[in-house]
Amino acid sequence: MIKANYHTHTLYCDGKDEMKLFVEKGIELGLDHLGFSAHSPIIQENNFSIKMDQVQNYLDDIEKYQKEFPQIQLFKGLECDFIPGLTYPFQYFLDNFSFDYLIGGVHLVKPPHSGDGVWFIDGSKQETYDEGLLQFFNMDIKKGVTAFWEQTFEMIETEPMDIIAHLDKIKMHNRDRYFKENEKWYLELVDHAVDLVYKHNIIVEINSRGIYKKRYPGFYPSDYILQKVAKKGIPVVISSDAHKSEELGFCYEEAKEQLKKAGIHELAYKVENGWATTSF
Repeated sequence: MIKANYHTHTLYCDGKDEMKLFVEKGIELGLDHLGFSAHSPIIQENNFSIKMDQVQNYLDDIEKYQKEFPQIQLFKGLECDFIPGLTYPFQYFLDNFSFDYLIGGVHLVKPPHSGDGVWFIDGSKQETYDEGLLQFFNMDIKKGVTAFWEQTFEMIETEPMDIIAHLDKIKMHNRDRYFKENEKWYLELVDHAVDLVYKHNIIVEINSRGIYKKRYPGFYPSDYILQKVAKKGIPVVISSDAHKSEELGFCYEEAKEQLKKAGIHELAYKVENGWATTSF
């Protein structure tokens, strides 16, 4: 089995450690593959994404550490944010830089008729989620959650990506306060997302960051989604979404057990011309 982590953030974006520390930690953990995935540049000013003029330096550093540490295979990835009107087309990064793969993700929801306003559904502060829900949706959780999923649908249907990040991240700050994940309207949105992921041959990650950051008691995505992923044969990777080197590999064995319970017994891994799967 190839032991891998393809979702990793360093000082080039909102990560807290330099790249070399992640490489050394990956070797200590016995990883075969380590992929870096800086948050892509976005048009709106922010403090979490890599700057466009730093992208080539980021790629050069990955190549440098690959030569220095041949015992682990390093990959050049990018986690592309999708915010209509505020982000670059994913294809731009494939056309202008030598990336091995792209991860697509929604962290900020752009409500209809909001100008440049965005609802930040991620981060450490639950009150930021609540304030955005009030500001943009007048506390109508169904409208807010639907906007998240519709933005996700648009990303899947219009942007090239290898992996989709934390598919149901919208649940993180909800914590069963505003909606239940078994409500019919919510499950219909989830089902459509999984259908689109399957149609466009995208890999789903099981992401443990909510657990070890104590922001959500389970993995992204939910058991319900993983079971649907299993039935459709959608490939899966395990991601710690590490922002510190010490977070690399957190909950890896627990993620494997969760996948087995859902009926998933293979993991995807990167090969020269795409992706392959291996049993675990």
